[in-house]
Amino acid sequence: MQLHPITGAIGAEITGIDLKQPISADLAEALRQALDSHLLLVIRDQFLDVPQHRALAQVFGRPAVNPYGPGPDEHPEMTSVIKEASERTGVFGGGWHTDLSFIETPPNGSVLAAIEVPPYGGDTLWANQRAAWEALPETLKELLDGRDAVHVGKPYGIKWAPPVEEQAMKGSTKRGDPEADKERFHPAVLTHPVTGARSLYVNPTYTMRLDGMNEEDSRPILKLLFEQSTLPEFCCRLRWTAGAMAIWDNYSTQHYAINDYHGFRREMRRTTFQSRPISEWRGLAAKTHLTAA
Repeated sequence: MQLHPITGAIGAEITGIDLKQPISADLAEALRQALDSHLLLVIRDQFLDVPQHRALAQVFGRPAVNPYGPGPDEHPEMTSVIKEASERTGVFGGGWHTDLSFIETPPNGSVLAAIEVPPYGGDTLWANQRAAWEALPETLKELLDGRDAVHVGKPYGIKWAPPVEEQAMKGSTKRGDPEADKERFHPAVLTHPVTGARSLYVNPTYTMRLDGMNEEDSRPILKLLFEQSTLPEFCCRLRWTAGAMAIWDNYSTQHYAINDYHGFRREMRRTTFQSRPISEWRGLAAKTHLTAA
């Protein structure tokens, strides 16, 4: 197994392994260590079937069902992410985000397989949130340390639901769920329970405000954080090839699916995994929830 860094900030391509074969304990441990270090792993030319895809996810945690985009009955933990050639608006995963940060226990990571890719376009961006945290000025770190951020599932709820024509994967995702409008409180800064590395945990798709502040007062701070978190110096851009696998740490990164391949079909298959609940990532104890002014 060889690691080839993608950028100076995030990501590594792995060569020298065949994931269609059983994954040994030594390889599994090497993959987990690589993910903790690089936050994003890319392994090309694998062409895994569903059981092999599931086995890879199990290296990192328990495969989990996406409540807003479940797969078929025979393997509900596998979400098919499809954009047909005839579709122009509404790409699944468009906009910077961390997967499902608006649920009580967001997934620790994801494993995404490229089934069919366009001849160009359809890339995915990732941003290192450890680097984003480290680069913040001390005054902002002090403001965020021990404070929760409030997340809401805007695309999937009722109150902030996007227009139907802008919704991705219509008919394949669950929409209009009042549960998605509920506020969920998660630490604005996470501490990795094994490595101790700290990462910013806010994103523009789901984070509404900071605990103890209303939306208006939170807006300029969050705007600054959102800009900081996706600086080019913290990012990498992956050009997909059929058969490629991407594995990422969902608590230490954000990602963005680029919608620039109109007229071509793109099909991906994704599962998330649960390993360590977000309660174990608190590090410093979060403050008691404050009343927004």
